[in-house]
Amino acid sequence: MDIYEPLTEYAGLPVVTHGAEGERPAAGEAAWRVATSYDGPDFDERFAAFVEEVDTAAVTALVIGFWDMEPLPVKVLTDAAAAFPNLRALFVGDIDIEEEAHLSWIQHTDITPVLHAFPGLERFEVRGAEDLSLSPFRSDALRVLRFESAGLPADVVRAVGASGLPNLEHLDLWLGVEYRGGDATAEDLAPLLDGVRFPSLRHFGLFNTPMLDELAEAVASAPVVARLESLALALGTLTDRGAEALLTGQPLTHLRRLDLDGHYLSRGMTQRLKAALPGVAVDLGTAVDYMADKVPWGDDEGDRGYYVAVSE
Repeated sequence: MDIYEPLTEYAGLPVVTHGAEGERPAAGEAAWRVATSYDGPDFDERFAAFVEEVDTAAVTALVIGFWDMEPLPVKVLTDAAAAFPNLRALFVGDIDIEEEAHLSWIQHTDITPVLHAFPGLERFEVRGAEDLSLSPFRSDALRVLRFESAGLPADVVRAVGASGLPNLEHLDLWLGVEYRGGDATAEDLAPLLDGVRFPSLRHFGLFNTPMLDELAEAVASAPVVARLESLALALGTLTDRGAEALLTGQPLTHLRRLDLDGHYLSRGMTQRLKAALPGVAVDLGTAVDYMADKVPWGDDEGDRGYYVAVSE
C-alpha cells in the first residue's frame, strides 16, 4: 500500500468515490470512498448524502477520506451503523498526505466507539494519529488491524496489546517518532511479542520507527515469530546491528516473507541475509540500490543521519 497514493483497491474491491463523475457501480461491487475537500460541504453532509443515495445495506467496504482539519467525526459514523449491517472493512484516513494534510496533521479522537458500533468488521485500518486514543476492546471478527502514523501514542499500542482478538491474523503498527507523539517503547510491545495474546497472528509489521534495531533484537527471541508467515521491520532505521540480531536469533527460515524495505544496511549485510534465508522472500526494497557502504547522507566528518520514512 503506497501511502502517497489514494487507494484504488480495498478489501478486494475497486475504490469508488461517492459523488465522482462516471457510472455508479452496484452498491456491493465497490469499496465506497466518502470525502470532502477544503472548499467542499461539511463531511457530515457528504456522508448523509452517501447513505441516502447508495444501498448501504449491501456495502461491505468503506473508505473515509478527507474530513477537514478537525478530529475524525466519529459520531457521524457510529450514528449510521445500522445502515451498514454487512460492513466488513473500514479504512479511516485515505487522505493525500502531500496536498490535503501531512500524516502527522490528521486529527483523530477516541476511535473505540467505531469498533463497538461495527462489531462485524474484519478489517480496520487507520491513517494518522494526532490525538488518537483507543481502549482495549474485543472482537471475534477482526482479522486485519493496521495503524499508519508519524507518531502512534503508547497508550494506543498498549490498548492493542490488551485487546481480545482471537482471530487477528494481520497487525501493522507504524510507530513513528517521539516528537510526533510516537512514545511507545519496546516494553509496550512486549504483550504483542510473547505469542499469547493473538493466537491466530500470521503477519506482524513494525514500521516507520527509529527503534528498529532495538525491536529487531526483541523480535529475534520473541515467541510470536515462530507462528508468523510474514514479518516486517521496515521504513525505519534498521541498520546492520538489527539485521545481525535477526541472523543470530531464532530461525526465520519458516517465513514466507521478510520485509526490510527502507533499511540502512550495508551491501555485505544484505548479501548475508539473502544467503541465510534462501527460501524466504526478503524484501529489501529500492533501498538496496543505494544504502550500501557508501551512502548519500552524513556530514564531512563521516557521521550518518538516520531517518524514518514519514515523520511529517
